[in-house]
Amino acid sequence: MQVAGKVVVVTGGGNGIGKALCEAFHAAGASKVVVVDLDHGAAEKVAATVGGAAFKCDVGQEKNILHVIDETERMFGPIALFCSNAGIGGGFDPLSVNAGGTSDEPWSRSWAIHVMAHVYAARHLVPRMKTRGGGYFLNTISAAGLLSQVGSPAYSTTKHAAVGFAENLAISHRADNIKVSILCPQGVDTNMLRAIPKGPQSGDGDLSAEQVAQDALRGIEQETFLILPHPQVLGYMRKKTENYDRWIGGMAKIQAKDAGSAREVTRGKD
Repeated sequence: MQVAGKVVVVTGGGNGIGKALCEAFHAAGASKVVVVDLDHGAAEKVAATVGGAAFKCDVGQEKNILHVIDETERMFGPIALFCSNAGIGGGFDPLSVNAGGTSDEPWSRSWAIHVMAHVYAARHLVPRMKTRGGGYFLNTISAAGLLSQVGSPAYSTTKHAAVGFAENLAISHRADNIKVSILCPQGVDTNMLRAIPKGPQSGDGDLSAEQVAQDALRGIEQETFLILPHPQVLGYMRKKTENYDRWIGGMAKIQAKDAGSAREVTRGKD
């Protein structure tokens, strides 16, 4: 799909990858870029630079997603491309004392933002897209949804679920000319990456958000389901499926190393 002349919505558009996506779509000629973020001020700043519009939205709330869709289409016309990009990076525990955690909160919040936000967008846009002959979803997920994320079971699990939903969305609506791409980078130089403990995601060639956005744009133009800004992820996926037990053993070694580093940091603060 070419974004030129199209209405595009980007959630989590106030910073990081989302901001870079908004800028890339604007440069590619989108007729209107709608910047959606929980931080309305940040969304307004990005919208001002791309001649777009800004909405405050908690993507984990279905009524908020519906409001964005309704108002965007009322003011600017049919949404051709909806980018579910918003994400959170909480729940990291390098020590991994218990993968089940101690509270439902990080699980429920991650589920709402990383999974249900994608579901809500599809729930309310698929019928409209079917009526008008097609549309496009870009879901920013993570290489963690294909591999795993050491130290964050909630993040990893919900990102895996997001991949599963995107697969079903693409399969179910291929005949309706509704296309789907998933954007699965590893480390990206954003505030989210800087806020979480150092780990495998931050030592394997961090990319700029702008580079990731350009990769996403190319993937959309080529209508590629899996967009991998870090090409080495494909090799990791193959190793995982070729010998699952060996892969788990390797990840466990990384976990042990990270836990050891975290303990050293903790001792240093005592």
